[in-house]
Amino acid sequence: MAENTQYTEDNIRSLDWKEHIRMRPGMYIGKLGDGSSADDGIYILVKEVLDNSIDEYVMGAGKTIEVSIQGTKVIVRDYGRGIPLGKVVDVVSKMNTGGKYDSKAFKKSVGLNGVGTKAVNALSSYFRVESSRDGKSSSAEFAQGNLTDQEFLDETSRRRGTKVTFVPDEIIFKNYKFRTEYVAKMLRNYVYLNRGLTIIFNGEKFFSENGLKDLLEDNNNKEDMLYPIVHLEGDDIEVAITHSKTQYSEEYHSFVNGQHTTQGGTHQAAFREAIVKTVRDFYGKSYEASDIRKSIISAVSIKVMEPVFESQTKTKLGSTEMGGNLPTVRTYINDFVGRYLDNYLHKNPDTADKIQRKILQAERERKELSGIRKLAKERAKKASLHNKKLRDCRVHLGDIKKDRRLESTLFITEGDSASGSITKSRDVNTQAVFSLRGKPLNSYSMSKKIVYENEEFNLLQAALNIEESMEDLRYNNIVIATDADVDGMHIRLLLITFFLQFFPELIKEGHLYILQTPLFRVRNKKQTFYCYSEEERKSAILKLSGKPEITRFKGLGEISPDEFKHFIGDDIRLDPVMLDRETSIEELLKFYMGKNTPNRQEFIINNLKVELDLIEEK
Repeated sequence: MAENTQYTEDNIRSLDWKEHIRMRPGMYIGKLGDGSSADDGIYILVKEVLDNSIDEYVMGAGKTIEVSIQGTKVIVRDYGRGIPLGKVVDVVSKMNTGGKYDSKAFKKSVGLNGVGTKAVNALSSYFRVESSRDGKSSSAEFAQGNLTDQEFLDETSRRRGTKVTFVPDEIIFKNYKFRTEYVAKMLRNYVYLNRGLTIIFNGEKFFSENGLKDLLEDNNNKEDMLYPIVHLEGDDIEVAITHSKTQYSEEYHSFVNGQHTTQGGTHQAAFREAIVKTVRDFYGKSYEASDIRKSIISAVSIKVMEPVFESQTKTKLGSTEMGGNLPTVRTYINDFVGRYLDNYLHKNPDTADKIQRKILQAERERKELSGIRKLAKERAKKASLHNKKLRDCRVHLGDIKKDRRLESTLFITEGDSASGSITKSRDVNTQAVFSLRGKPLNSYSMSKKIVYENEEFNLLQAALNIEESMEDLRYNNIVIATDADVDGMHIRLLLITFFLQFFPELIKEGHLYILQTPLFRVRNKKQTFYCYSEEERKSAILKLSGKPEITRFKGLGEISPDEFKHFIGDDIRLDPVMLDRETSIEELLKFYMGKNTPNRQEFIINNLKVELDLIEEK
């Protein structure tokens, strides 16, 4: 029997605020990551600082916010009222300290936890806050949450407001890199929800006159919209609705008090329900809910008194009450949509007619596919029971907490050796593997019918659980893991085509990635470097004495499971698949996956020449 350990007062210690945040960062900012995902911790840090500036604007103080990100340094400057000068240090370093606890001042604030900037401070290697007001200023500097310098000026020519500068700590966020596309999307959402606000990001101006209507127009090709956007507004609610001519599934952008609720919540569920009820009542027909919502593109924003979210990162609303004397969230949204959307449809018969035609078309397609879908589901169920195409992770088998699902990843790979290496080296708690058999079909211009008839697509769809709605997506990250050769590149392109053709919102919402694996291993008896480029290979050779051993990896199957642990663990390198806002999905697919055209031939020849030039240089 093990010897008893002494348990006395000496065993009890209290962590101070910064130690606790640094020891358990996930409790405050969700997952860490390296910046390849939009919900990685470094973007949460930016958001936490921005939220305070946005709240100042909401209170009528300051119409412009300036944001700069150069390398790892972030600067956020607002022209609000400025932090009270005597509280500058407390506000960013003492828990449960902040203006948001005054409910009169911040009735519908983004958050009331008083943690935001403290977390940024504790998780930054450098943090500086400056406040200017009433002709005076106060500033403080910190390193990993520890106060290093403080200054108070009786006179200053600076405009009033607050300026925060920080550098995320590389000890916490390893090998991170800010991707300006993610920051830009965050800032656009802020201006959509705060009309009249100007945000300047690295010199680029963001401004919105039409709120959620601008959001839908900026994120979608106007030619693909079935009818003009329906834009409705109330005291605490705003919605925008249209249908896509080509998209198959539903797309929602939801917000609460200016917070982008990427995982939805009670308000999004109520909104989906309200659309169905209103449409049924208007046409006097009990249409299937899936037929009404098929191809819908929409956005909903509500304001709630003291909202309750399901996590610190506020990605899913848990509140059922609007607050004050208002009804429940569900009743409020149902009443608003029921009244205003119904009125709109009565006043705009052309739009009403197009919506009904779209519903009837969806109904016909559903009935035509019903037999095929039933057989496909049976095949998928049988396949999941009798083969090892999908090696799932415990997060979906009920072994670990549900809130770990944000960390869940599905690797899509091809070939037994590659699948075997990833399967043996993965984290079985959060990482799953789906094995392709050969190259997928080119699904460009094909109908949804092919998804059910093609075994690979049918089983992949079933594994992801995205047939009905993105809300049911089982994995937060979908990673295409193929060899870095011509065949591997082709498989990547075919899979991306599949998602763009049938589930574009999966890419729009930032769930699809390409796994980067090393091209070279450079080592001697003491050190090993894994190199992802020719430049890294040259650098590694210089670092090692003598003549190192150099291995060129030709495929994933050549990398042993022990080595693979490095590439899909903490040091994983992912390239997000992003859509160019200026190019429509149809144009993109037509160019790359349609019939050969002179333009595409010229593109291939020009890019091939660049590649050959690079090879000659090496």
